[in-house]
Amino acid sequence: MGEMDNRSDSGDTGDLGAVDGVRNAKGERDANGGRDLRSVRDGRLAGFEIPRIGMGTMALAIEGRPDRETAIETIHAALDEGVRYLDTAWSYYLPSRPGTGEPEDLGYGERLVRDALASWDGPRERVLVATKTGYRRTCEAVAAGGKAGASGASGASAADVSRETPDAKNTAKPARQHLRAVGSCYGWMADSRPETMIRDAKESAAHLGVEALDLLYSHGPDPAVPYADQVGALRDLLDAGVIRYAGISRVNREQIDIARAILGDKLIAVQNQFSPSHPDPEHTLEYCEQLGLAFVCWSPLGGFLDPVDQHAYDPFREVAAKLGVSHQRVTLAWELAQCPRLFTIPSARNPQEIHDSFAATRLELTPDDLARLNASVATRRQAMAAGM
Repeated sequence: MGEMDNRSDSGDTGDLGAVDGVRNAKGERDANGGRDLRSVRDGRLAGFEIPRIGMGTMALAIEGRPDRETAIETIHAALDEGVRYLDTAWSYYLPSRPGTGEPEDLGYGERLVRDALASWDGPRERVLVATKTGYRRTCEAVAAGGKAGASGASGASAADVSRETPDAKNTAKPARQHLRAVGSCYGWMADSRPETMIRDAKESAAHLGVEALDLLYSHGPDPAVPYADQVGALRDLLDAGVIRYAGISRVNREQIDIARAILGDKLIAVQNQFSPSHPDPEHTLEYCEQLGLAFVCWSPLGGFLDPVDQHAYDPFREVAAKLGVSHQRVTLAWELAQCPRLFTIPSARNPQEIHDSFAATRLELTPDDLARLNASVATRRQAMAAGM
């Protein structure tokens, strides 16, 4: 998965996202504590100087997606607004039948990004495109009465069976991890075998029309594959020149340490869930800051698979009402204020949503508002940590 949001209304540390949040564009502190918005809101990631609000493209490629014309219009609107980081994944597609997708389904999200960039009249070379490998989509058969049923023990369609290793049919395979929202026939399946990750990464480069991927994340740990082996696939892709930089996602501190030991300074980013409703109870944001890694938060406005406690956003709604803006905009501005190495990638299904999200780069919360919001989220984080 990745950056899906819940919207109820419309190393070389010099290359890791370093931003001095208390200095202006010339590197000088100003009389207001250095809160120059350009220096505070911009960062460096994978060699690109970009605003720290990017755009996740999952919502444009999976269930509930808009038509293709609207999707490309939305990406163009994001780029015209100033977005310079687009986040996609090999698994951003919608299976057309039970299983993990037919050949014509695969690569939909990545090709959408490629075509949007090709038809945009702005500076393509200044746009960072990141993608992910190690997951695929699943579709369960819908039984009578409209409920999702099983599609087989492996959930694999004919298209997926052809992608197995030669001896796969004769070897007992550990059960693959499946994630699915209650009531949905669509889900996600981890497949982070090194051979699969490497093959998918090469396909991602083809989908995106590039010789090498700017930044590739491991989409998430696969319980059936040792984590060091998954990260080793990223190392192989780096050594082969298929990718320029590597990232990891859905990880804890121990897994971050494993990745650093294998990837060294080519590991530049961790993409984990972070929002007021899921405030990183394992403190991986702080750990990334200590290590000099960029932290990219997915689902920055809520969540997709997990239920979202909307009460977590009540303080944000109160600040938003006072300022006359959406609570989503306040949420994103609050996230940017947490760490100068934090990037956030809200999704959007139409131009209006990304316009509102990117406006958070121009919204500066008062110290009192920040303190109030920080306190509300800290209380929730403590409660979540106590229940772990």
